[in-house]
Amino acid sequence: MKNFVKEKRMEFNLTQDDLSEKLDVSRQTIISLEKGRYNPSIILAFKLSKLFNCTIEDIFIYEEGEENE
Repeated sequence: MKNFVKEKRMEFNLTQDDLSEKLDVSRQTIISLEKGRYNPSIILAFKLSKLFNCTIEDIFIYEEGEENE
């Protein structure tokens, strides 16, 4: 799943540490999200959208065929 977590984080002038603290997750989780190696829970996706004041769809892009991965 493609995402814009890093772009949003930079837009809000946050470090990976800052973002991990605000979301109550590890920095490693943020790193994995940004590299596309981790798909977040729906709760984490909602927290990100609330923090960045946008929709989940503005952050995460679902691509056809991903349900098999």
